[in-house]
This record gives sequence, structure tokens and C-alpha cells, in this order.
Amino acid sequence: MKQYLDFLKHILENGSQKDDRTNTGTISTFGYQMRFNLQEGFPLLTTKKVHLKSIIHELLWFIHGDTNIKYLVDHDVRIWNEWPYEAFKKSQDYRGETLDEFVEKIKTDAAFAKKHGDLGPVYGHEWRHFDGDHGKYVDQLAWVIHEIQTNPNSRRLIVSSWQAAYINQMALPPCHMMFQFYVQNNRLSCQLYQRSADAFLGVPFNIASYSLLTMMIAQICHLEVGEFIHTIGDAHIYLNHLEQVKTQLTRTPRSLPKMKINPTRKNIDDFVYEDFTLEEYHPYKGIKAEVAI
Repeated sequence: MKQYLDFLKHILENGSQKDDRTNTGTISTFGYQMRFNLQEGFPLLTTKKVHLKSIIHELLWFIHGDTNIKYLVDHDVRIWNEWPYEAFKKSQDYRGETLDEFVEKIKTDAAFAKKHGDLGPVYGHEWRHFDGDHGKYVDQLAWVIHEIQTNPNSRRLIVSSWQAAYINQMALPPCHMMFQFYVQNNRLSCQLYQRSADAFLGVPFNIASYSLLTMMIAQICHLEVGEFIHTIGDAHIYLNHLEQVKTQLTRTPRSLPKMKINPTRKNIDDFVYEDFTLEEYHPYKGIKAEVAI
């Protein structure tokens, strides 16, 4: 994945230091695009090990329209835990619990999880229940799949997570906020627009997640895969990730792995974690870094 390493280099060489919401500080630049030919392999980073289990479960969580972290916690996926925990610390129920104690309560106490585990109308809600007029909603994901199947030349094959009226109700406004599909020569491609991109921690997840979603939708629409195109607005490296980025840039990318998907799945809602098998993945060891909240 030379494309990703070139992306990191671009930020370091062209970015400037900026303050940010988290008070961590970033090296930031504006406007960048990467392209990945999905025929060449599954674009999962090889210059550090990426936790595929978290990517798959998070994607299934989005697809199911879920917005409560309990499903993720029950499957030992931790990537969303900090945001509801920060909200919990501001509530009257907070009694000094650590993050680990908070997560254990989410796992074991259904009432607590319902009250304190929900993130508001984030990605899954908008994909499957985008509010419309007079209390109606649009299932954007189901609609776009139907359009791909029946009107593949449409220029409106779009799903948006940016519901402006609800931004203040979300634990975190959507970073990967809109994606569009395109069918050509019986191949399905997807372009994602991401308004804000944590280059070291977030972007490898985003690339793999939307590439996998494209593969799933291609399968149920009887299409081959084309490209995943990643278009980014504010591309940034947090200042506390600089050493990790430099370490990664010393590594030479290895051959891409292959993703196998259960071919019997014909409906987007039927996929389960066990339907995905990654083969020939030989990454360098992981590189730890703290997420900026």
C-alpha cells in the first residue's frame, strides 16, 4: 500500500501545524485522494498490523443501523468506547468509574448500556433511518443497493451520514460522511468523501471498511469489484503520532492479502462476522498510539 505511505509523506511535506478540537495539535493539509484497485487484493495495511476484527464488527454494526456500543463491547471491539465514556463522566450517574469499569457495566448491565452506551444518530442510524418529512425515514443503504441492481447508470448512488439537523446530538459528527457508487463494465466502484481524517489511526480502518462494504454490495448485486477511491478534506497527523508515522515510513509494503466472502450471502442484512476470511496477510508488527478524543 504505497498509496498510504505516500499520503503520510504528503502531510509531513506539505502540512502545517494547527490546533484542533482535542487540544493535541496536528500537522494538517487540505485535500487528498488515494485510489485502490480492488482487483489487486484487499487494501489492508501491511506496514503495521491492523485489527481486522474491529473493522468487520464495526461495519456490521453500521449496516444493522445500530448506534449503541453494546454490540461492539460484547465482541471486544473498543474503538468507540471513549466517546460515551466522556459523556458518562459528565452525568449525575458517574461515581469515578474508570474506562474499563464503564465498559464492564455496558457489557453486563442492559439498562446501563441503554442509558449510557448510545452515541446518538451516528453512522448506522443515518445509513438506515435518515429522517425525512412528516416522521418518515429513508433506508439509504437498501435504496442504493436497489438502484445499483435496477438502475446501475444512475449518478445518484449516494449514501450520506451528514444529517445537519442532528449533528449536535451525535457523540462525534461523521468524519467519513458521504459515499457514492459507480458501475462500469460490470464492476462496482466506491468513492468516499471524508471531511476529517486521522491519518495514522483512522485512515487504515476507513480504507479497509469501505473496500469491504464495496465487495459485499458487489456480491449481492452480481458485480465484480472495481476501485475504492478515498477523497479526504482535512488530512492530519496528530503531534503525538509523529514518531509512529516515522517508524511506519521506514517499512516496505508487502503483498496485499485476499479477502474471501461467503458466496451464499445475497442480502446485505444477512452477513455475519464468520462470513469473512482473510488470507495471505503478512504485516509488520503493530504500532501503538493513543486516540485523540
